[in-house]
Amino acid sequence: MHSFYLANIVVDTFLHGGIIMWPLLGLSLFALGVIAERILWWAAARRRRDTDRLTRTYESLARGDREGAIKLAETSADSRLRVIAYGLVHQESGVEIAMQVRATDELKQARRFLNAMDTIITLAPLLGLLGTVTGIMQSFKFVGGDQELAAAKVSGGIGEALIATAVGLGIAITTLLPFNLFGGQAEELREEIETVSKNVHLLDEKSKPKRRENNYENAGVAR
Repeated sequence: MHSFYLANIVVDTFLHGGIIMWPLLGLSLFALGVIAERILWWAAARRRRDTDRLTRTYESLARGDREGAIKLAETSADSRLRVIAYGLVHQESGVEIAMQVRATDELKQARRFLNAMDTIITLAPLLGLLGTVTGIMQSFKFVGGDQELAAAKVSGGIGEALIATAVGLGIAITTLLPFNLFGGQAEELREEIETVSKNVHLLDEKSKPKRRENNYENAGVAR
């Protein structure tokens, strides 16, 4: 009974907010869908992190075992290791350049929907303000008639018009917090990938003499 009464209040408030409440409803549903998708994506990204495998990949590169490093990195779903694997496999134009190409794709996935969330944060309060303005314009139609009746209708209309602004601000605030969170996580991932790329480049350069020795030894064994 209590939930039914509460639902009636919500529906009644929504209808009193005016026609602008319908685009605000669509915007709020879209915002909730985007936030839910991003939460699931980042949760999965956290589970895929494999710091132990990353350390072993570094160790393989330091020994000059590039093939071993590729095998370790290729079989991981960690974004950092995928960047390493792509860089080591597609090294024709340089390991660092190849890693940058893959890093761009990985970061694009991490930043997905951030522009949409930014638009929601800006658009929702503006739609709410538009609803308030149109509501007040509607209320002033009653001015000029019976003073008591006009005052009641105008004040009631202004109160109803403010519903749209409150809803618009609520949508913006609700979207702003996860927007900052996801943006910070994407920036953190970018910094990690940059660090990984630099480390791999340095280790790969330092291990060149070891790889030559390994190649000479393998050639001698083959003979």
